[in-house]
Amino acid sequence: MDEPHAHSAPARSRSFRESLITEESVYGTILVSGMIVASGSHQATLVETFLTVVGTVVVFWAAHVYAGAVAGHGVIEGDQTTLPTAFRRSLRRSIGFLISAVPPCVVLLLGAFRIVPDQFALWAALWVGVFILGILGYSAFALRGSPWHIRVFGCLGTASFGVAMILLKAFIH
Repeated sequence: MDEPHAHSAPARSRSFRESLITEESVYGTILVSGMIVASGSHQATLVETFLTVVGTVVVFWAAHVYAGAVAGHGVIEGDQTTLPTAFRRSLRRSIGFLISAVPPCVVLLLGAFRIVPDQFALWAALWVGVFILGILGYSAFALRGSPWHIRVFGCLGTASFGVAMILLKAFIH
């Protein structure tokens, strides 16, 4: 393991949380919301929207992992980081990108399988994105030990990106 504190259970739990509370998680959530908005503006079915979102997320995630591995592999003179180590670090750092995409995609699937109406699924998936962004913003400040009011501002600030996507969808339609 790369970190010296990674052997204890609390350290592993914190490390996992820190792997999820990243800019990649925020970016992945906003990407999903953007793809939902874009697919909806093209009158795509929910199955098409789901497939477009999942395909786009996987390609962006793979490109992000690749770029992180290349950028983290011996780019600084004297750095002896091996390519496999750089790849593992990039993979670990980027896992939030994928995980943050799962809840909105599940909501899209509920619509695709006709469990909920299409429009409800689209709007609910966007609101799930807002919720995820809020949690990410709050959690980022909580991990740093910020007071509760700063955590709330972090929550609202980060969630505002999801609200911006909702406003974009509302204006496009």
